Amino acid sequence: MTQKNLPRRSFLAPVKALFVGDASAGILLILVAAAAMLAANSPLAGAYQDLFYGDLAWTPIAKLDDLHLWINDGLMAIFFFVVGLEVKRELIAGQLADPMKRRLPIVAAAAGMFVPAAVYMLVSGGGEYTSGWAIPAATDIAFAMGVLGLLGSRVPASLRLFLLTVAIVDDIGAVMVIALFYTPTIKMVWLVASIVVFAVMVGMNRMKISSFTPYILVALVLWFCVLNTGVHATIAGVVAALTIPMKRKDGNSMLERLEHGLAPWSAYLIVPIFGFANAGVSFAGMGVEALFDPLPYAIAAGLVVGKQLGIFTVVFLAVKSGFAQRPDNASWMEIYGVSILCGIGFTMSLFIGGLAFPGNQLLIDEAKIGILLGSAISAIMGYTVLRLTTKHPEEDCNDQGTQKANS
Repeated sequence: MTQKNLPRRSFLAPVKALFVGDASAGILLILVAAAAMLAANSPLAGAYQDLFYGDLAWTPIAKLDDLHLWINDGLMAIFFFVVGLEVKRELIAGQLADPMKRRLPIVAAAAGMFVPAAVYMLVSGGGEYTSGWAIPAATDIAFAMGVLGLLGSRVPASLRLFLLTVAIVDDIGAVMVIALFYTPTIKMVWLVASIVVFAVMVGMNRMKISSFTPYILVALVLWFCVLNTGVHATIAGVVAALTIPMKRKDGNSMLERLEHGLAPWSAYLIVPIFGFANAGVSFAGMGVEALFDPLPYAIAAGLVVGKQLGIFTVVFLAVKSGFAQRPDNASWMEIYGVSILCGIGFTMSLFIGGLAFPGNQLLIDEAKIGILLGSAISAIMGYTVLRLTTKHPEEDCNDQGTQKANS
């Protein structure tokens, strides 16, 4: 290993840990979304609907009586568990552990949630669409990093890390939004049971139990309890992840090992399955004018306009005021391009869309159209801006600095 390779490895370690390749997970999601759309608008449409929404012949949990519910309430709990592990690692030993380094991504992510929600409400006009305000507030890590990965080394590594960190903080915000705003009723008995089980997991952490098996078994109990509270069951994944110890008794990594073991399964199996089950929207009976209905238009506007406006404006003001530092070797146009990429919403946006309009399939389908349209425009715009403006690849800067140091 040469010395000049060390800076790049240190910058990209979190990305490499989560995704085997920068572009592969994002490309897979694009293909999955396309496949779902084709299936929903082909002779296979009936089979597609029956597969995910048909009643199961047998289910161990009465509330989960179709495959779609098992995916969204069960399988996605693993995705949220990985998100929770990622968040804890970043807060304790990652980029969010340093107060100075976390300032910029935190304020950027906050603006990247608030402004898209405001744009959505302004364009939609509220009314029956009010509950969808959080749909354009989420950024899809895999999709955004996938598009960024297509640019290779043209984009400074500091910007890759900035995008990843913003998306992580965004995930934290999305989880809080789901817990606070998309929980219609709470059953107190099950809530108390959930708190007791969580306390047991905290006690296991304090006792420094170093085996994965007890945590997994108790986490399943926690998931079942949360499922019955009325709070969305996937929140159990995040809560359980926060109890996993960072290290074993012998000092070896525990949380990071579990995260690295589950992340590929999450990125390459769970999220694609979720995407295929949720991205399929039928255009039967819809004309082009449907794209300009208030709901899809508002979501697309929130993702395309709200995200870039909120994130870039706050980053510019934070840097100019001295509140935070600009990412190393990154020009303002490059930061603007990454701000546009933050408008790619897929996994979390689709997830919140289903929660926002329960039982109203028309609005859910319109929300999917807005998400896919806004994400596609953001991906194309962001890629184009970065492709045309990146002139100083990070690796070139590192190589030049190494040459000067050795001369």
